[in-house]
Amino acid sequence: MSRADESRQERRRREGRALAVVTALLALAATVEWAVRTTAAPPTFQLGLLLCLLALAGTLPLALPRPDLSAAAVTLAVVLSLVPFHTLTGAGACAQLVALYRLGRSGAQPTAAVLALPLLALALSDPADTGTRVLTVLLAALAPTAAWAGAARRARDEALESSAARQVVVGTLLEHTARGERARIARELHDVVAHHISMISVQAETARLTTPGLPAAGAQRLSAIGDTARAALTEMRRLLGVLREDAGTDTAAAPAERRPQPGLGQLNDLLDDARDAAGTGTRLILRGLPDRLDPGVELAAYRIVQEALTNARRHAPGAAVDVELHYTDDSLRLRIRDNGPGPAPEPAVGGHGLLGMRERAAAVGGELHTGPAPGGGFLVETVLPTRSEAVR
Repeated sequence: MSRADESRQERRRREGRALAVVTALLALAATVEWAVRTTAAPPTFQLGLLLCLLALAGTLPLALPRPDLSAAAVTLAVVLSLVPFHTLTGAGACAQLVALYRLGRSGAQPTAAVLALPLLALALSDPADTGTRVLTVLLAALAPTAAWAGAARRARDEALESSAARQVVVGTLLEHTARGERARIARELHDVVAHHISMISVQAETARLTTPGLPAAGAQRLSAIGDTARAALTEMRRLLGVLREDAGTDTAAAPAERRPQPGLGQLNDLLDDARDAAGTGTRLILRGLPDRLDPGVELAAYRIVQEALTNARRHAPGAAVDVELHYTDDSLRLRIRDNGPGPAPEPAVGGHGLLGMRERAAAVGGELHTGPAPGGGFLVETVLPTRSEAVR
């Protein structure tokens, strides 16, 4: 049973206990009021017993679990008290209003309207007793208000429950998306870093076996380097397995996902796909001298461009996009700009596209900024360190 269901049941139990207390108090008040009224002019025993039973019948049915049966029984007792005997207790009138409130809150507004009609007809009649006439008119005037108040409370509760359910669903989806995105970033970084660690291990082993006249201490150190690299690779793969389990991915399906990670060499294909999908212009602008970059930097740049193009298609359909790569001595500057309407107002709960891009940039030591572009549109700008010395 969910927490929301438990809360709903607990609320119903509290309301049931409160209704039982109100019913008992109204029944006691009706009995006392009837006794006080009949003190001055005692009726016959049979009439007194009948009036007492009608007074109780106008209050005790409030405890019935079904609001429609409860309201019908209370209304019938009120009508029988007014039509033949021209009498009505204040507790009975309060019980009638409570019954119509419960009926409106249960969602049976048409039934509440039907049960309010006899009260209106009785208010238009001319009871002999002035106090009864005033009480009847007040009851007829307040009956629709009671039913409307119950319906309004029901609508408010449903709106609150719906809002809480939406927040739970949105929170779950966002958490799942964030976990999946972090696991994918970790997997891709593993594939990039694993290549370098494997090369360290292979080169250390090759140097140990092929270097002539290598001292025993040097050979031992090269062997230790290879062992350390292999141990690091094993630990990295174990960590990747934990992240996959945390993200709910299927580790058995992981080998099918192993393929060369994309880089800036596949950027033209990505832009061609974006042109075909959006049917708009997408330009690639190169500045500086293109250089071979660290695979992790290339992967981060590719994914940032990919996500920016996806966001442009989603939030600015039909807008042209410029992708600019500016190579400098120590960094790669990326600018992805569209000529759409610009950023939308901040939603109550944002997505994870921009967050994923920032995490990718931060993972390789870069920074990413997003916002409205000068002159209109939306701009994604990032600076990634090239680390070209580590690749040469």
